[in-house]
Amino acid sequence: MNFLFICSRNQWRSPTAERIFAQGYGLHTRSAGTSRHAKHTVSIKDILWADQIFVMEIRHKQQIKEKFSKQLMNKKVFVLDILDNYQYMDSDLIELLQLTMQRYIE
Repeated sequence: MNFLFICSRNQWRSPTAERIFAQGYGLHTRSAGTSRHAKHTVSIKDILWADQIFVMEIRHKQQIKEKFSKQLMNKKVFVLDILDNYQYMDSDLIELLQLTMQRYIE
């Protein structure tokens, strides 16, 4: 299963999710950002690769739907509602991600 995690700048939230779910869950993970200033800006390749897409905020879902509407037709996009209040690998962020993702992984 290929899981794509998306936030704004691909700096803290989505790379943390990518890393923590890459091991021990039987998943393939990637992360990307919606901003042109992101470390890795989400691309058509990312969208096509993903079986499931997880965005941190509703605005990220809106942004990718505007840009990739055709590619997202048969894709599920889940909003995790995790605000940009954390640093990379912050223990509170890890705990929140694990709790929030529990229902999607089982």
